[in-house]
Amino acid sequence: MRNTYHEGKLLAMVAFAIAAAILQSHAAIPDINNSQQLSAQIKNKLKLLNKPALHTIYSKDGDIIDCVDIYKQPAFDHPALKNHTIQMEPNWGVDWKMSVEQNEAFQVWQRSGSCPNGTIPIRRIREQDLLRANSLDSFGKKFPYESSKLGKEVNRSTAILYTAGFNYIGATGQINVWNPKVDLPNDFTASRIWLKNGPSEKFESIEAGWMVNRRLYGDTKTRLSVHWTVDSYKSKGCFDLTCSGFVQTNPKVVLGAIIDPLSTRGGQQFIITVGIFQDPKSSNWWLNMQGQPVGYWPPTLFGYLRNSATLVEWGGEVFSSNIKKVPHTGTGMGSGDYAGGHYKYASYVRQPRILDYSLQLKYPVRVGTWADEYSCYSVDNYRSTIPTEPVFFYGGPGRSRDCH
Repeated sequence: MRNTYHEGKLLAMVAFAIAAAILQSHAAIPDINNSQQLSAQIKNKLKLLNKPALHTIYSKDGDIIDCVDIYKQPAFDHPALKNHTIQMEPNWGVDWKMSVEQNEAFQVWQRSGSCPNGTIPIRRIREQDLLRANSLDSFGKKFPYESSKLGKEVNRSTAILYTAGFNYIGATGQINVWNPKVDLPNDFTASRIWLKNGPSEKFESIEAGWMVNRRLYGDTKTRLSVHWTVDSYKSKGCFDLTCSGFVQTNPKVVLGAIIDPLSTRGGQQFIITVGIFQDPKSSNWWLNMQGQPVGYWPPTLFGYLRNSATLVEWGGEVFSSNIKKVPHTGTGMGSGDYAGGHYKYASYVRQPRILDYSLQLKYPVRVGTWADEYSCYSVDNYRSTIPTEPVFFYGGPGRSRDCH
């Protein structure tokens, strides 16, 4: 009886162990399936983003630049561009190249090679880039605005020069280039030009300038950056070429590539000359960098912006979940110095210009300034003497003695 009891107990224990192992193996199957599914999704996303390269350049800064057939670029995955004919050059007759006193900064990758005729250079997206995003669908997109109960934006702070009240078909300006501190992993800081149209809850915008965005690019380098949206950043549009829409024509410029050299505090200042203009014949919105056309956003992408913008902005933007909160983010805007530091210390926009139907670049008839958090990021449209044109200074350190 005793042996039978112990044998029965042993058999029960073995049976329990086998059952537990079976249950554990079944419980692990969904995790394996999820991992396999994510891996497949990442592979498909990378295939969609990274078009076949005819030539590859390995930049000294770590970026991989693929030279892609101009007719096989990501733009043509957009449903509205299936039968699109590329416009290789804009039709305007205006000289967008403005005289400058400072050296002009541009891109590091150009020191490592060039793309052959008939191709455009595209920064390769890698698996680790996708894994930093909150989701594959959100990769390359801005976070939507978040508002408090009082209706105030709580994840974005701007310091801008603006003009409104007319129909604008272009804008340009010279922006000095810095590398401000980025505090939190999802924060970004940008200096740029915006052209906008439409109601606040569903505005459309095209934007260009420089940005530091660790979540998107995987580092804290200053990079050339563009963005567009047709629904207030909710879901449509993206940075650079991370979605279909922007048609690139220039073989010498990489959207999202590192800019060098940079301005130094109290030292030499380096600028990028940025312009966005609508072609009077095709209505394409052309991006212009350093006096050269880069490519365009076709009007078929837009509704409100199809014919003109009604608002132009120049200046800085910081995104963070710790905007208008205590403690405030320590992400800097512009140089990281307040606007009152002026030349060689603060970030600035020189020669801000708009274009209207006269097809003449001009200083805006009316301008205003705005800072969401003046104690964190300030503005100063400063004129040293009466005959001179104002220079717009902006920026700040974020969290500091004055910004809690």
